[in-house]
Amino acid sequence: VDARCRRTRRAVARRSGSYFGEPVYTYSLKQGIEDGFLAPFKVVRIHLDRDLDGWRPPPGMTDDFDQLIEDRTYNQADMDRILVLNERTKRVAERVVRYMRKTDPYGKAIVFCEDIDHADRMRQAIANVVARLYPSERDNTDRFVKRITGDSFDGKASLADFMHPERRYPVVATTSKLLSTGVNVKTCKLIVLDQTINSMIEFKQMVGRGTRIHEDAGKTWFTIMDFKQATKLFADPDWDGEPEVIYEPKPDDPDDTGPPGSDDDDDEEENTDEQPPGGRIKYVVSGVEVSVVAERVQYYGPNGLVTESLRDYTRSKVRQRYDSLDTFLRGWSEAERKQAIIKELEEQGVIFDALRDKAGQDLDAFDLICHVVFEQPPLTRRERAENVKKRDVFTRYGEQARAVLTALLDKYADEGVQAIEDRKVLRLDPFRQMDQPLELVNAFGGKAEYAQAIRELEQALYARDAG
Repeated sequence: VDARCRRTRRAVARRSGSYFGEPVYTYSLKQGIEDGFLAPFKVVRIHLDRDLDGWRPPPGMTDDFDQLIEDRTYNQADMDRILVLNERTKRVAERVVRYMRKTDPYGKAIVFCEDIDHADRMRQAIANVVARLYPSERDNTDRFVKRITGDSFDGKASLADFMHPERRYPVVATTSKLLSTGVNVKTCKLIVLDQTINSMIEFKQMVGRGTRIHEDAGKTWFTIMDFKQATKLFADPDWDGEPEVIYEPKPDDPDDTGPPGSDDDDDEEENTDEQPPGGRIKYVVSGVEVSVVAERVQYYGPNGLVTESLRDYTRSKVRQRYDSLDTFLRGWSEAERKQAIIKELEEQGVIFDALRDKAGQDLDAFDLICHVVFEQPPLTRRERAENVKKRDVFTRYGEQARAVLTALLDKYADEGVQAIEDRKVLRLDPFRQMDQPLELVNAFGGKAEYAQAIRELEQALYARDAG
């Protein structure tokens, strides 16, 4: 039934362009990213030696199941379709988990594999790495990573939890086709492509799994990690072309699920996910070393993928709006809410999380821009907070108001300026232990006075003598 429903949905999607006529207005993925409605992304292309150079078995070699391996050179197109190198699966899993640990250890990730067998092996390989690199999760890997494919009842039962932005587990899902469409994982921060992709439609669908924005969870951008050179499709003119109409029915065509022969095509596509293709020999080989030989990072800009340093990319984005340090400082100082500047720069294409990853420090958005774009020496958020505390700028406030401002400084040090500008922060610890939010605001004299105190706090944080 599930397979029939998916075939019907695809048939409807194919026909819709013809059924409803030409669209009045189209809005592309590229345009959505540029306008700030969809998340921008970076691409990490990882090249493995056996994929690029190929591997040829010694004469008469048998695989792990005593099958005689055909004597020829196997390359990237064969990996995990005809030839399984267990060490390759381990290298991919290690690269994925290490990247997650470095960026967001519990950010949701989808790993697209060649078929169910590959997805199952990848799930186990990731679980093994998680057990080694996440000591607290050693006994919890069955929840941490799930195989979500058409044949897995347990995996499909976990799908709702995987999509829910407030549920931690599962963190990683391995799949082949099932998660490419109709799944809204707003907090997905990593899309891993270890699947040969030749269809532009499938490629767009897979990339689309990461484009949702969820600001409450800090999801404003995402990463595509490509092991199979699938992202070469970004260079294809069809990447951001007009929507394709795959099938245009004729007046005498039967009104069922598609053109003649389409059911067979759909069944074949389902088999890619539901079971390994019948009759295909797959060799499984252990002990063949596999290593990473190259890695390239690219950023998606208005002109497509840009291969340049993150620093240069950020400079070009920021200088489109602020051509000098003084212009930026004036804009930052005059903004009633610093979050407005941050959001504006994110919409411009600045990826703050990637900048923090590169900077290796707990820097505020202000210091990231000043340091990366205008080459100013940075301070961490905690250093800025401590500088304000040393200057004792809260003396004119009463005891409770001073306690609130001190706690806000600590909140800034931990989370950044966005946290102190949100009045909902007063509902959280440690503020709710002090008093009700309304009473805390009244300690300043009212809403207007509280808002003024926040502005003065920010002025103290970013004053020239604070740096």
